[in-house]
Amino acid sequence: MPPKASPVTTQDAVAAADTAAKIAADAQKAVADAAKRIEATVQQGLEQLRAQSRVYADVAGEQLDEAARAASEQIRARPLAATGVALGVGVLIGMLLASRR
Repeated sequence: MPPKASPVTTQDAVAAADTAAKIAADAQKAVADAAKRIEATVQQGLEQLRAQSRVYADVAGEQLDEAARAASEQIRARPLAATGVALGVGVLIGMLLASRR
């Protein structure tokens, strides 16, 4: 004969509900902890990105300043050639814009 199943008592139901509530609370805590870790990781990544962007912007600014200095020196050294180049570029841009219409 198979063993007889014992009936579920109120104490068993309360114990099961308590266990379920504890598991749910533990799961919520784990999710909240994971969310905090993810947020911290994202914040750290953004800070690194900002720092790298500042470095790249500084380098680009220095290179732009150097290019402007070099262009200025060339214009001072050869003003007529620089005027001719500027005129040619202007005419070329004007022709490109006119052909689009």
